[in-house]
Amino acid sequence: MNIILFDEPSIREALLPLTFTRPVAEIRVGILTIAEKWRKFLGENVSYLTQPYLQDKFDLVTDTHNWYINGAVCPDESLVETIKSLKMGEALYHQGILIAINSDNLQPHDMEELVSYSTSKRHECDTCTIVKEMWEIFQFNGQQIRNDFKILTAGRQSQPLNDRFTAVYGEENIFIEEGAIIRAAVLNAEDGPIYIGKDTQVLEGALIKGPFALCEGSFVNMGGKMRGDTTIGPFSKVGGEVSNSVIFGYSNKGHEGFLGNSVLGEWCNLGADTNTSNLKNNYAQVKMWSHAQKNFRNTGLQFCGLIMGDHSKCSINTMFNTGTVVGVSANIFGAGFPSNFVPSFSWGGASGLETYQFQKACEVAAKVLERRDLKLDDIEKAVLREVFKETQQYRTWDS
Repeated sequence: MNIILFDEPSIREALLPLTFTRPVAEIRVGILTIAEKWRKFLGENVSYLTQPYLQDKFDLVTDTHNWYINGAVCPDESLVETIKSLKMGEALYHQGILIAINSDNLQPHDMEELVSYSTSKRHECDTCTIVKEMWEIFQFNGQQIRNDFKILTAGRQSQPLNDRFTAVYGEENIFIEEGAIIRAAVLNAEDGPIYIGKDTQVLEGALIKGPFALCEGSFVNMGGKMRGDTTIGPFSKVGGEVSNSVIFGYSNKGHEGFLGNSVLGEWCNLGADTNTSNLKNNYAQVKMWSHAQKNFRNTGLQFCGLIMGDHSKCSINTMFNTGTVVGVSANIFGAGFPSNFVPSFSWGGASGLETYQFQKACEVAAKVLERRDLKLDDIEKAVLREVFKETQQYRTWDS
């Protein structure tokens, strides 16, 4: 099977700013990204049909026989069997959304062409987990941790804890990968599994409640309080209090402060004592900026915190209001609450914003990547340059 995970255009737009810098299938929800889930279920490699400016970084591999699968769909055993049963030329839909096509010579040049593909051989699936909104990433995270935990641990044995000062509850729901170090912590997996990834560290005094995932190379700092339904992506450092949040990877929230019902992209950093509000004082439903609608829209949620795109940073004591969206490569500092929508490549805070000049932003990004022995190469710069161009419309102070 030649598997191509495609970005459904309306979903991709609804998931901005997170999808400015990645295909939809590269979103992490649960322990794995959506693409990693499909690799596990199908035992096949995958490629991507995404925005043209992302294709140099995320390959598209076509063959004479291609299976196109919606990159926003989280697989399960039943769905995978249904997709495998599709005959040549047949398509699977869920409530009007294209889920998958089994095609022979169909090789669309863009996403719009694919989703407009017409076939009389249509099937409907009754249930399907589709990440269609930014906030659904943290909404679905607890169940997806449970699902991924079963996949990753099936037929395997956890590494021993080897620390007599760590208190454990629900030990059968805890899995520790090779190279992980845990010291004098509390792990409570009675309400959901706890996954401790390869070469991770849980330092002294950390409190962790499942469902929880600490992905490869990450740290929970001393005294960190990790509430349930939380994923810390690979090579990240966290401290303070984190609740029902997803950190994609290479991002740090290393100090005290609260992060709740939130999603951080890659290469983000929250300064010491940064706090996010996830509940309005009047308990009303939270509104959040929508790039698709170019306006604020009701999430229908009472609890909703911060969405932050890749490469964004904030200084110490930053306070984010309920339902704040921060774009790509923003640098936020100063007293007071910044705006509920901070456009990509913004510099400043509550007292005002100006444009974060592209070259300066790239210099900072290069330094951040160098600390992880990585390089900001021409492909990465080209992606950021396109994001800078596409988001100019939101930096109204430049017009």
